[in-house]
Amino acid sequence: MSEEDKNKLSADDNSNSIQNQRELLTQYALSHGWEIYDIYIDDDYSGADRNRPAFSRMLKDAEKHKFDIILCKTQSRFSRELEVVERYINNLFPQWGIRFLSLIDNADSANEDNLLVRQINGIMDERYLADMSKNIRSVLTHRRKSGFHIGSFALYGYKKDPENKGHLIIDEEAAAVVREVFTLFSQGCGKTAIARTLNERGIPNPTEYKRLHGIHYRQPRPKNSTLWKYFAISNMLTNEIYIGNMVQGKYGSVSYKTKKNKPRPKAQWYRVENTHEPIIDRELWDTVQCMLSEKAKPFSAGTIGLFAGKARCAECGYTLRSLKSHGKYYLQCPNHHISKEYCVGAFISVELLEKTVLSELHEISEAYLDQAELEQRLNFCTDLKEQKIRLEKSIPAYQNQIENYNKALRELYMDKALSNISQEEYFDLYKHFSDKKTQCELLIDDTEQKIHSLDERIAFSDNRPIIEKYINFEHLTREMVEILIDYVSVGRRIEGTRTIPVKIHWKF
Repeated sequence: MSEEDKNKLSADDNSNSIQNQRELLTQYALSHGWEIYDIYIDDDYSGADRNRPAFSRMLKDAEKHKFDIILCKTQSRFSRELEVVERYINNLFPQWGIRFLSLIDNADSANEDNLLVRQINGIMDERYLADMSKNIRSVLTHRRKSGFHIGSFALYGYKKDPENKGHLIIDEEAAAVVREVFTLFSQGCGKTAIARTLNERGIPNPTEYKRLHGIHYRQPRPKNSTLWKYFAISNMLTNEIYIGNMVQGKYGSVSYKTKKNKPRPKAQWYRVENTHEPIIDRELWDTVQCMLSEKAKPFSAGTIGLFAGKARCAECGYTLRSLKSHGKYYLQCPNHHISKEYCVGAFISVELLEKTVLSELHEISEAYLDQAELEQRLNFCTDLKEQKIRLEKSIPAYQNQIENYNKALRELYMDKALSNISQEEYFDLYKHFSDKKTQCELLIDDTEQKIHSLDERIAFSDNRPIIEKYINFEHLTREMVEILIDYVSVGRRIEGTRTIPVKIHWKF
């Protein structure tokens, strides 16, 4: 996006920079008597995005040879990635009979002597992409630490201040809903009940609110996307932005070449106090946090906390939530309450679910009455931790190999550019290094999976005492549920019977 894009009237308008490119390329094509087959435009997309829709369509059309020439203003408009340049411009396009031509930097695949120009362009473009990503991250980190809001969208209840970039101001329409949520919870109303109340009144959830107010929101619109749900209420009640503190950086990008993000440890979040006007006053906030803390206290065996986070609705997949009635504990699908049309809902008493799990555990233990056989079955090993340490030490070695292969690929480009090796040698070596790099990446993934598996098995590392405890039991404990059970799927009671379908997914 260039400075000219500030004059865009709407998100659907092509940016001025795109319009200028289009005019330049059209005039050039017509001046050479070329027929224009199509103009492929990806406005508002990053050049580092390989999955740009028009770009992908162009590559498919090129493979089908629907045209003879691809014309760009610069090679960087096609791609800034060396790998993409080599794969298409220097390899596949010649095979498909496609000529690539860029006007400003003189890249022309029809000219054999022009190969060095294209490769140098590719090296410089990728270096630019990496440096730009590093600089942007540095600027964004500084702004986060300074308390400026840098997200694409303001949190529900706020909107971006048009007079002060990076500052949030209250959106009174949504803020009224936020205040009501906090107030209802402080008065003893549960999160699911709050969601149901908002849905019954037809109040759109935060995602739908953005769409209704014309905010440019590209995410797909799934079924029932207008509904408030338990997790939306839960997240709202713990978000410090509502008391005027800016909290950002909860997720971080994996690489500048991908849009994928991963969660970051809480210690790495950026938290700055008193950056904007609060919606929730401190007294109400403290009351709610105290109530949340009380509700989060662990339950003893036999109560609802026994299967907390482990029981799921077989119909919609949502985690079952707690319910207490007449002194007994039950598990129920929250979607049954937020919208009766969405899910008929699973419902089961904790007592019945515990009996079902105990019964299946007894069956398993009876199948392995010989403790030695049971030990072998559950793979209890005395050296699990040593295995884990060895695996953890192997990951840096694989990462070092990947870096070496990346370095080799960069040097390979230069050797080819300087004609130190032939094109055939280049492609053979390129494939060799790329395959080795991919193999190391797969080995890292496989090693991480093995470490995760060991973490689960380490829970059994006490061997005989643990096995004996899991054979000679009368009641479940939370420890047993955590160690033995991945999750439990609970269905709706079979009509005309008292049978509730339950499927236990064990960890062993």
